[in-house]
Amino acid sequence: MKLSKLIPVAVLTASLAFGGCGNKGQEGDKTQVAEADSFQYIAEMFADDKVLRYQIPGFDKLSLKQKEMLYYLSQAALAGRDIYWDQGYKHNLCVRRTLEGIINNFKGEKNADYDKFLVYAKRVFFANGIHHQYAETKILPECSKEYFATLVKGTDAKNLPLNEGETVDAFIARITPIMFDPKIAPKKVNKDKGVDMVAASAGNFYEGVTQKEVEEFYKKMEVKGDSTPIWYGLNSKVVKENGNLVEKKWFVGGMYGKAIEKIVYWLEKAAGVAENDRQRAILMKLVEYYKTGDLKKFDEYNILWVQETESLIDVVNGFIEVYDDPIGKKGSYESTVSFKDVATTERIAKIAAEAQWFEDNSTIMKEHKKAKVKGITAKVITVVMEAGDAAPTTPIGINLPNADWIRAKHGSKSVNLGNIVDAYDNSSTPGLLKEFAYSDEEVARAKKHASLADKLHTDMHEAIGHASGQINPGIGSPKETLKNYASTLEEARADLVALYFLMDKKLIDMKLMESLEVGKAEYDKYIRNGLLMQLTRLKMGENLEEDHMRNRQLIAAWAFEKGKKDNVIEKKTKDGKTFFVVNDYEKLRVLFGELLKEIQRIKSEGDFEAGKALVETYGVKVDQALLKEALERYAKFKDAPYRGFIQPKLVPVMEGDKIKDVKVEYPKDFLQQMLEYGKEHSFLPTYN
Repeated sequence: MKLSKLIPVAVLTASLAFGGCGNKGQEGDKTQVAEADSFQYIAEMFADDKVLRYQIPGFDKLSLKQKEMLYYLSQAALAGRDIYWDQGYKHNLCVRRTLEGIINNFKGEKNADYDKFLVYAKRVFFANGIHHQYAETKILPECSKEYFATLVKGTDAKNLPLNEGETVDAFIARITPIMFDPKIAPKKVNKDKGVDMVAASAGNFYEGVTQKEVEEFYKKMEVKGDSTPIWYGLNSKVVKENGNLVEKKWFVGGMYGKAIEKIVYWLEKAAGVAENDRQRAILMKLVEYYKTGDLKKFDEYNILWVQETESLIDVVNGFIEVYDDPIGKKGSYESTVSFKDVATTERIAKIAAEAQWFEDNSTIMKEHKKAKVKGITAKVITVVMEAGDAAPTTPIGINLPNADWIRAKHGSKSVNLGNIVDAYDNSSTPGLLKEFAYSDEEVARAKKHASLADKLHTDMHEAIGHASGQINPGIGSPKETLKNYASTLEEARADLVALYFLMDKKLIDMKLMESLEVGKAEYDKYIRNGLLMQLTRLKMGENLEEDHMRNRQLIAAWAFEKGKKDNVIEKKTKDGKTFFVVNDYEKLRVLFGELLKEIQRIKSEGDFEAGKALVETYGVKVDQALLKEALERYAKFKDAPYRGFIQPKLVPVMEGDKIKDVKVEYPKDFLQQMLEYGKEHSFLPTYN
């Protein structure tokens, strides 16, 4: 699980709510602070996207062996980039290679229309495809179809992804509607009530099949009473052949095989310089999974991975999160390469160490609590490279593995992406807090406490939120019982755990915060963001599509409605502007606890109808008048609501055929990096 792509809503809460989660200057490293002050975090803005940069503090202090391993793991991460593009939409690679071919080779006049074309290209690169990274809607070019045809004709055909024997004119006729027609593949993920979510979604996980057929297909695979079920369908595409549904598995020799061969090559190189035998064995188990496509091997890998806590270096690589599949079965390719930030891990580790206390003192029903919380480890990491579903937009917190039975029996790993959080903090937009906060008191509280509050929220969301609670015996996994609502409800559940305990004196006793003012700052921000500020990411007429955005509005809107009798949250107007103000923090905490109890019950009992009612009633529909106001208030800041990153570049220094050092470069040109990736890390055919 991720804390928003995940969090760019922490991004939104970090960037839009002042101060973010950064920790600059709090760890006593004056040299690092000086470097941060001179580093250019903001690279550029276009449309609704802001491109940032992040640093890798401490990399130069690593051993040569560790640097070499991080280089290999970074190459493995980038080797799977094409996979994620293809998973998003079957024509994504064709569009991307068309854009790359034009930008690299077009020799004609580059005028205002060309600038519009470049903005479209950057948006597509930023979203890893032609659908918006959060809104899920199709990104349309602002240049004309006629001008696009001019660009294609002005580019040598050998640099374009033409089919064999296809003429340029035929190619233009084929690709133009894919890019320009809003009715073709309008949504990457369509979870609208009443639609066939498989048929209505543009994602490339299914082809020629219906939602009902897919659900029946996988239901037949389930083994009733299996206490260690594999995640059926996680690593495959489902198609219909000769009237029957079949899986096209993603492994060496199967679908995406050429890219996976490269991933395996670099993972094996990394295993050769592993820090210890256990880490080496884990990487080789991942290789075994990639070579066989056997999901039991993936479970074995996850069990080994979650138990390994000694190594400095760590990696997430595989088909992990299921947010991009409307029915929550297929894993999107992603990778995050990192090493432990030893100095700042203490805070989140303290929370993980008290996981049993938090479970015992939660508001969830006794029968839904874990009698013994197992194996939760937590740390702050320094990110070195992200790819696939983790880039350019990135989480700030991760909790894995996702299989509930592995978490229950073997534990989980929770991480806070420290240097990513720091980059968000250093790129926040001045003035936003004062615009959306009601009072000077609220502003002052946020300025003093929001940074720590954000960190604690992320830590608890990941370390104890996703790890809490248990499913009743005989009840299937949430992806089976709660279906398309599972991800929204799971993120809401983890958020509610964090919110409930942020107003608990336990955190003061643990010396994690000085007073409950920290919790109040987070309550202010969460309500402000969930009911108003996150709307700045939408366009008029839109409702919420992304799971994390739905979860935040669900919580805030539910608490607002349930607290009306006692005026817990008040909708106020000042100078013609709308504000949401928390009047009673203790009562709001009680409401958070009540909602946590209900959502855990829904998960534990597999109550689909109750989960559906919560999400559809509170998490989807947007007040269009309020949306219009939010957009108008936000527009004056000349800002962009979505954040993503240019990745650092690891460059090996060679001595013959051996690496004698690895240097870090920090590119500044987003488009140039995307074009470079297209040349150096593209291993799949245009259609797979």
